[in-house]
Amino acid sequence: MDKISVGLIGFGTVGSGLAHTLLSQHERLKQKVGVPVELTRVADINITELPPEFDGVVLSNDANDIFNDPEIDIVVELIGGIEPAKSFMLEAISKGKHVITANKALLSIHGREIFEAAVANNVEVGFEASVGGGIPVIKALKEGLVANRIEAIRGIMNGTANYILTMMTEHGTPFAEVLKDAQEKGFAEADPTYDVEGIDTAHKLAILMTIAYGQHVHLDDISVEGISSIKPIDLELAKEFGYRIKLLAISRNHGDHVEGRVHPTMVPQHSMLANINGSFNAIQFTGDTVDDVLLYGHGAGMMPTGSAVAADVVDIARNILASSVNRVPSLSYLPEYFSEPTITPMSELTCPYYLRVNVLDKPGVLAKISGILGEHGISIRSVIQKGQKPGEPVHVVLRIHMASEAAVQKAVAEIDTLDFCTEPTVKIRVLINDD
Repeated sequence: MDKISVGLIGFGTVGSGLAHTLLSQHERLKQKVGVPVELTRVADINITELPPEFDGVVLSNDANDIFNDPEIDIVVELIGGIEPAKSFMLEAISKGKHVITANKALLSIHGREIFEAAVANNVEVGFEASVGGGIPVIKALKEGLVANRIEAIRGIMNGTANYILTMMTEHGTPFAEVLKDAQEKGFAEADPTYDVEGIDTAHKLAILMTIAYGQHVHLDDISVEGISSIKPIDLELAKEFGYRIKLLAISRNHGDHVEGRVHPTMVPQHSMLANINGSFNAIQFTGDTVDDVLLYGHGAGMMPTGSAVAADVVDIARNILASSVNRVPSLSYLPEYFSEPTITPMSELTCPYYLRVNVLDKPGVLAKISGILGEHGISIRSVIQKGQKPGEPVHVVLRIHMASEAAVQKAVAEIDTLDFCTEPTVKIRVLINDD
């Protein structure tokens, strides 16, 4: 074989990043692979021509031109969304072509179907860019930590949410204002729902859990809460208590069941994760032999993500040339050893909590709130009242000792029905050492 030919579906931000990476690193990649790795075809319905530096690349508006080209070895899908991305992936696989994607939503929902199709057709699936952008987190988990029983996964996996929380923490700016600023700077999408409500992070956690535990974890298995209810007062108080608030993905391996959750979390200030700021991502694995490993870097962006896709291209190219396709299983575990997931019910979680209750400032309020918590077996560690402007409701902030999620949920629901409560209670879980 005198070269590896790549077909690209989608010449958007990440697609153009991959194209520029393959072009600018052409000679270096040839020296590392042994033959040229060339982008030969692009399919995109939104452009009519490629930049002049890609003069030799054939542009089409029909992905079938890539699937039906016998010279194409690897098909890269970078259009995002579920359809037609899913159909494109399956069609390429059925044609015996190796596939690469950065599509975390697709993999967290339909990954099982795609990976099983790849096994049946003896092709590889590359998806390094689906989690952590330019951070080589998938390869680290699949290969570098292969001898470990993964005990826990914790991570900041969405740069938009992390940027927003960082700006709110450092400047005391309300959520809506920071979000608008993030959109203007290109950190946040016009519709930021997936980012700020934790859905994007949940996609990524489902993928990591699948690899870590050898279980078919689906997006629906992950409990998800976002950051839109967080206010500057919460970040200010977290700092006073020795914490920082982060949108955290958390999974713990209990052997016969595994946790999967995404929510705002109070992280101790001395923790490495507490000090990941701006739009950066960080993923921490805990293995039974290696202990803690932290991977940090740019979790998104044209060139970092393009770099991750290019790494998959090189991995697959090397395997093709060495006649060792699927030497490393796409999901680390061999397919026959995969099992169905047993997910820990969120109601069984036990941890400390922070509660902020907005109330009218009148006698008996604290006694009533304390009484409800006591009825549900919840012990209060400390109480702070923060006044606002005269005549406005006040913040009653309670720090709760270890309590069950089920009890806290019931207590908060009851507190929110009280006539002196002016808005829903904000509940933030506190990260503990064994989380």
